[in-house]
Amino acid sequence: MGSLTIGKLAREASVNVETVRYYERRGLIDRPSERRGAFRVYPDEAVTRIRSIKRAQSLGFSLKEIKELFDLRLDEKARCGDVMTQTERKLEEIDGKIQLLRRVERELRKLIAACEEEKSLCDCPIIEALDEGWEEASETALDGAFCE
Repeated sequence: MGSLTIGKLAREASVNVETVRYYERRGLIDRPSERRGAFRVYPDEAVTRIRSIKRAQSLGFSLKEIKELFDLRLDEKARCGDVMTQTERKLEEIDGKIQLLRRVERELRKLIAACEEEKSLCDCPIIEALDEGWEEASETALDGAFCE
């Protein structure tokens, strides 16, 4: 059966021991019942499982979502389409984040363009935008109230 202590499993899977324990607590990997002396012994498949978790995380899946995907493997009625549906939801979520980041990027570029290096902080449009909001700062004159 298994031949990996927690330390060896962690090394093989390129994670630390606490990550293995955390995955156990979250139900992503099984806590081994087999022992070799004082050490719990993990099956060799645990390395593949942890690597799968890390790959799924790198694609943006949360540990909760990964657990749901793994649980589908245990459902005899589950189909590839079920996994595809969850993956499509993740893609929609990521698309939303990308759109938000693009809006943030545009606003930051506007702030940088409005800034003149030689102005005092009292007249800095970036500081004012942080204090009031970009829309207000770009429409109103700077009053320098925080510099008094």
